[in-house]
Amino acid sequence: MLVLALLAALIPLLGPSAALHGTGEAAAPGAGGTALLRGVLFVALSVSLGELFAGRLAAGLPGERPRSWAPLANTVGCLAALALASVVATGNLVPRGLGQIDLGGLYASRDGRLALLEVNAFLLAAFCARSRRPGLQLWPLTSVLVAEALRAHPAAEHGPLTGSLLTLTHLTCAALWAGGLPYTLRTLRVWRGCAEGAALLGRYARGAAVLLAVLTATGVWSTLRRMPPGTVLDQLTTTAYGRTLLAKVLLVAVVAVLALWARVRLGRSGDPLAAAVPAWAEVAVLGAVVAVSGLLTALPLPIRWS
Repeated sequence: MLVLALLAALIPLLGPSAALHGTGEAAAPGAGGTALLRGVLFVALSVSLGELFAGRLAAGLPGERPRSWAPLANTVGCLAALALASVVATGNLVPRGLGQIDLGGLYASRDGRLALLEVNAFLLAAFCARSRRPGLQLWPLTSVLVAEALRAHPAAEHGPLTGSLLTLTHLTCAALWAGGLPYTLRTLRVWRGCAEGAALLGRYARGAAVLLAVLTATGVWSTLRRMPPGTVLDQLTTTAYGRTLLAKVLLVAVVAVLALWARVRLGRSGDPLAAAVPAWAEVAVLGAVVAVSGLLTALPLPIRWS
């Protein structure tokens, strides 16, 4: 898992130069680092929300629950959000020293206030995760989702409210899918040999099918908003954003195939452990999808909005 995490980190670090090659576009300074931090933030969000989602799926089933990763994930998310806020505080440039960071200036801009909201929300979620009522972290984590949706669609964009609602729905479904599966598989490992494992995996599979359908619909709609239908095929190969989006689509297709394979193996044997291999492979590819999503946020957007 450590090796896979290091490989996933190379995607946002090396991705900007590869995606921009030959397009004539220029990335913002420090795009690789920003993409990495955004990917870490997405991972932290997915782990915490996914645990809440999978925990709700396991409600009513007997058995011990695995140790929660949410406190650590929220702490890491807070640090990533703090680093991203420091970038915003220096005019979207990578700070070279503490003297360049204008924390007071964060309150003067929309992006700065959203960055501060994410820092405080992750910090509050970390405290909630360690409390006697960890379910309360849902509310600060929801505010992170809202902040990310608003950040991705500035007021100057045509139809920013529609874009924010699409991003909010898309990001929520992605976090539940990517974060819910690892927790489900960890629960199955704790329940090794128990018949309830098949029921839990079946519940997750049905939920994941719905999430995939919503992800596909919102993803296509968002793409057509930023790439008008007549330019989609051209921009998917000639722009950095389009190339990265195409890579993300291909990875999601691989995830869907792995999910179907796991479902078929579960249906044939009834043993949840039989589906473990393709399911863990699905987790690995989902990690790559999250890393590519972080890269997308650091690349220049297509020239035209529909």
